[in-house]
Amino acid sequence: MNKDIFKKAFLKLCTAKAMTELYEENFKQVSKYVHATSRGHEAIQVALGMQLLPQDYAFPYYRDDAMLLSFGLEPYDLMLQLLAKRDDPFSGGRTYYSHPSLKDDDKPKIPHQSSATGMQAIPATGVAMGMQYKELQGLNDSEIENPISVCSLGDASVTEGEIAEAFQMAALKQMPILYLVQDNGWDISANAEETRAQNAAEYAAGFHGLEAISIDGANFIESYETLEKIIKTIRKERRPFLVHAKVPLLNHHTSGVRMEWYRDDLEEARSRDPYPVLIQQLLDNGFTEDEVKMIENGAKEKVVSDFKKALKAEDPKPEDLFTHDFISTPITEEKGIREPEGADKVVMVDCALFAVEELMREHKECLVYGQDVGGRLGGVFREAATLAQKFGDQRVFNTPIQEAFIVGSTVGMSAVGLKPIVEVQFADYIWPGLNQLFTEVSRSCYLSNGKWPVSMILRVPIGAYGSGGPYHSSSVESVITNIRGIKIAYPSNGADLKGLMKAAYHDPNPVVILEHKGLYWSKVSGTITATSKEPAEDYVLPFGKAWVLQEIWKQENVETLTVVTYGMGVHWAYNASGELDMRDQIEIIDLRTLYPLDEDTIMKSIKKTGKCLVVTEEPSNNSFARALAGKIQEECFRYLDAPVMTIGSENMPAIPLNSTLEQTMIPSTEKVKVKIEKLLDY
Repeated sequence: MNKDIFKKAFLKLCTAKAMTELYEENFKQVSKYVHATSRGHEAIQVALGMQLLPQDYAFPYYRDDAMLLSFGLEPYDLMLQLLAKRDDPFSGGRTYYSHPSLKDDDKPKIPHQSSATGMQAIPATGVAMGMQYKELQGLNDSEIENPISVCSLGDASVTEGEIAEAFQMAALKQMPILYLVQDNGWDISANAEETRAQNAAEYAAGFHGLEAISIDGANFIESYETLEKIIKTIRKERRPFLVHAKVPLLNHHTSGVRMEWYRDDLEEARSRDPYPVLIQQLLDNGFTEDEVKMIENGAKEKVVSDFKKALKAEDPKPEDLFTHDFISTPITEEKGIREPEGADKVVMVDCALFAVEELMREHKECLVYGQDVGGRLGGVFREAATLAQKFGDQRVFNTPIQEAFIVGSTVGMSAVGLKPIVEVQFADYIWPGLNQLFTEVSRSCYLSNGKWPVSMILRVPIGAYGSGGPYHSSSVESVITNIRGIKIAYPSNGADLKGLMKAAYHDPNPVVILEHKGLYWSKVSGTITATSKEPAEDYVLPFGKAWVLQEIWKQENVETLTVVTYGMGVHWAYNASGELDMRDQIEIIDLRTLYPLDEDTIMKSIKKTGKCLVVTEEPSNNSFARALAGKIQEECFRYLDAPVMTIGSENMPAIPLNSTLEQTMIPSTEKVKVKIEKLLDY
C-alpha cells in the first residue's frame, strides 16, 4: 500500500475524530435535535469511501460521517447539515446530520437517506437491480467501469424484517451490491446478547448466493485490502457480498443518548480504537512522528475553521419550506384523442394493459414487476396479461411476496434512470409496503432538496367485489392521501385510467393508481359505463383535473345538489340520479385524482347547487371523504343550504365474506338514492 493512501486515510480519520471532539465541546450549540458520529468506526468507513467511483451509488447510515469525508466532502459541508443551515448541500436544513443525498459528478451518488433503521437496504438493492437491468438491456455507458451499489448498515438494523427482503432479492437475482455491516455490539442501550441470535455474517450465510466475510473493521490495512478485493470482484462478477466489520463505539449512540448512562464496556472499546492502530501503520510504512503530527494538527485547524464559518452561514427562510415537494410535470393539459373514430369499446382492465404495453414498446427504461405479474399468470386480474411474452422475463417479472421490496426498490430503480411500474396484489396487502412508501418514496424529493425525485407508478387493485372478504376488499385511500409527496389517481372508467397511466409515466414524481376491481370488467351491475372506447396512443390526462360527468345549470325554483365522488362511487351516483329521474338536478363530479385535488371545479359546482354529498366506498368516519366535506363546508359555507353530507361503508373493522353482509357493509345505488333524497329535502 502506497504512502498516498495512508496519508489520505489518516487525514480523513483525524478530521472525523476532530469533528467528534469539537461537537462534544460545543454540545449545546450543535445539537439541533440529535446527531451521531463515526468515532471508532472510521477505519472501515474511510477504507470503503476511498475506493468508490463517481458512477457508484452509496447508501450510508447515520454514523457514516467519516465515509462522507472520504468521498470528498468537507467538514464545512457536514456542519451545514449539523446546524440545519440553508446551504446544507444535502437537504437545505431539513434533515439530521449524516443523512446525506448527493448528486455531484465527481463523487459517488447518494440518493435520499432516511432515519428509519435499516430501511436504506431496499432502495440500495433497488439500485443494484436497476444496474443489472440496464446491463441486460444494453442501456449502460460502456465507456466507464461497471458501477456497484453499496449499502452501509449498523449491526442492530440487520434484525429488521425488511433487511431480509433485500438480502433475499440480492441473492436470488445475483445483484452487484456490497452490504457493509458495522458491528459495534450495541443497539441503543440493548447489546448484542439481548437482541441477536447471530451476527450479520452468520445471518447472511442463510441466503445462498450472498457471500459473507468478517473482518476487523478497526484495522485500516485489513479493511482496505479486503474491500479492494471484494469491490473488484463485484465489478467483474456482478454478485452480492456482505462484509461484517467488528468495530468499537467510542462516542455516544447519539448526542441524545449518552454512553455514560448505560455503557459498561468503555475501557474494552477504547482498547480497540482504530486511531492508534493507523498511526502505528503509518510509522511502520515510512512516516515520521513529525509528519503524523502535522496531519493531525492540519485536520484540527481545518475543522475549527470550518465550524466558525458554518456558524455564520445563513439559516433557511420561511419560504424555503415550500420548495421541492414535487418536481414539475410536463403533462398539464389533456391531449390526444380520447375517443378515436371507429374504436371498439374495451373494459377498464384492458385500457390499462394497452397503456402499459404502449409505454414499454416506446421506452426501454419501462419495466413491470410485482406479485404474479409474470408470464405464467399475467396478474391475478390479467392486468399484465401477454406483457412478459411480448417484452421478455427481464422486463416483466414476478417478485416474492415482499410488498416492502416492491415499493421501496423503485427508489433505487428511479435513481439509476429507470421507470418501474409495480403492483401489490390487493390494497389489503399494501400495509407492509407503507413504511417504504412513506419513509423513502414520498420524502425523497423533499428531503434531498429536489435532487432525487422518485419516478414510479404503484398500481393497487382496490375495493369490494364478488365476496372478496376481509383480506381482498379494503379501501385504503385515506391512509394513502395522508402520505404527502405522492400523487394519487382513482379513475372510474377505462379511458381515464389509460390517460392517467400515460400521464403518470411522464411524471417525475411517485404516483399511486387505485384501480377498483369491480370496474375492471364491468361485471358489477350498473358499471357498464366503466367500459370506454380505447383512447389513442397519444392520449394523456393530467392529474388534478376533475370531470363534471353530469353537468346542470343554476336553478332557482328547484333543489339542486352536487355529488363529489370517485371510483365505484361515480357509478352509484350516476345510477341513483337516473333512477330518481333527477339528472337535471344533480351535478356529478368525478374527481379522477385524489391528489392533486381539483378544488376549483368542486367549489364552483357547490356554489351553484347549494348542496353537496360526498360518496366514498371507505367507512366515512375519519376518512378522506370527511376531510373533503369539511373543506367544502369551510370554503362554501355562505353558499350552502344544508350541511355537507357523506355516505360510505359502515364503520366496521372489515368487509365480511358473506355476500349479504358485504352488501350491507358497502354503499350502493339504493343507499345513495336515500341519501340524495334526504339531502334535497333538508
